[in-house]
Amino acid sequence: MAKSKAKEIDIGRTTDDERPALKAAFLQDPHALREPKENNLEIAIGHEVRAFRKKLGITVTDLATATGISLGMLSKIENGNISPSLTTLQSLSRALGVPVTAFFRRYEEPRNAVFVKAGEGVELERRGTRAGHQYNLLGHIDNNTAGVVVEPYLITLSANSDTFPAFQHEGMEFLYMLEGEVVYRHGDRLFTMQPGDSLFFDADARHGPEELVKLPIRYLSIISYPQKQGM
Repeated sequence: MAKSKAKEIDIGRTTDDERPALKAAFLQDPHALREPKENNLEIAIGHEVRAFRKKLGITVTDLATATGISLGMLSKIENGNISPSLTTLQSLSRALGVPVTAFFRRYEEPRNAVFVKAGEGVELERRGTRAGHQYNLLGHIDNNTAGVVVEPYLITLSANSDTFPAFQHEGMEFLYMLEGEVVYRHGDRLFTMQPGDSLFFDADARHGPEELVKLPIRYLSIISYPQKQGM
């Protein structure tokens, strides 16, 4: 089955149809702080109750019938607006088939950070890696609360090659050019990238360096994709 052509958006030349989507991307306030930690417990419990309910494919009404808890109460629990009693949590755990402790998992999860000193990234080989093509993974966090896996790479191309690797994988990818010049392919489009240029795209289309114009070439590649269940 043919894949639909990925849509490219020039931020400086957005149309009336594209502006609402771009506006929505800026609605989240990066400086907003969460409620104090004790209030986050209710939010964490509500998140888990909703997640387990949806995993079973049942509605709030179904859960209310199974537990004897009112619809209004369940709505408040799932939205983190109320602190449920231990008796209520026991009823929910029996109906959802999970231990009571499962409701506290999100609250107790550590929020990790990875610090990598210059030159200390993990060098690895990706499919199609050629001599003179160096990939350094700059960090990786498993089981994060965002439900998204992010892989940041520093890519260095220091030697020419007759053929270049073409990649195609799930998720989104962001490139930021640091040094040199490269013609980069995404689907059937070519982009000439110089220091300071960036490219953000759907990674399900074939992509990769098409022509190494000025060596050495260095750029950041940040890949993100949904976290697999059970990771």
